[in-house]
Amino acid sequence: MSEQLKVPTMAEFMAQGKQPEVLFWVGCAGSFDDRAKKITKAFVKLLNNAGVEFAVLGTEESCTGDPAKRAGNEFLFQMQAVTNIEVMNAYEVKKIVTACPHCFNTINNEYPQLGGNYEVMHHTQFLKSLLADGRLKVEGGKFKGKKITFHDPCYLGRANGEYEAPRDLLRKLEVELVEMKRCKTNGLCCGAGGAQMFKEPEPGNKDINIERTEEAIETGAEIVAAGCPFCNTMMTDGVKGTGKEGAVEVMDVAEMIANAKDI
Repeated sequence: MSEQLKVPTMAEFMAQGKQPEVLFWVGCAGSFDDRAKKITKAFVKLLNNAGVEFAVLGTEESCTGDPAKRAGNEFLFQMQAVTNIEVMNAYEVKKIVTACPHCFNTINNEYPQLGGNYEVMHHTQFLKSLLADGRLKVEGGKFKGKKITFHDPCYLGRANGEYEAPRDLLRKLEVELVEMKRCKTNGLCCGAGGAQMFKEPEPGNKDINIERTEEAIETGAEIVAAGCPFCNTMMTDGVKGTGKEGAVEVMDVAEMIANAKDI
């Protein structure tokens, strides 16, 4: 994180005897992947801009255990989950926001049975609530009138039924929103879910991310908007694989808002 970004930790809040409005769960991708770090920074800029008192766990944050669970290692998942829950419960965390649908799904749906009960929001849902409260202003800026298609992350859309928050934010950018032939409840996975992100695909005629990227390109969109770091990686690789590098860009919704506002 660069100096101008204000990113306090839960430990710092605790030392002052204060509670933040929300805990920002950064996630493995948002912490370590160079591309996803840009999404993290864009979201933090928006939080700072909206005057949100948030905190991160910093070095106390560990992987939610999603990849372990999806790959079939339930024991490792429970070890990782319980460690995180103990840390968050010690800080009396109530509300969590994350830019990763995998973290969102795991903390929201799988932590409660292990003793972790929190209000969990995807970053597009949280940004939409800031917009509704008048704390954040979203303007078209350089995206006004541009053709954009949104790729639904599986763990935001079909697993948790959230399709509108990211689209509402994109409409506020005054873009021309074009849908792929497979979208919303009928959306196609980017190919990274179920821990597939970390292995080579099985032999077949075509990789899933290429199939999905071709659907995005068919819409004539200049930008493929994403709401998940895994999707972002797969769609970016798909753009390269289809030879459209330079013609089509893949961006997270938070990045688009931050860029439009030029924060």
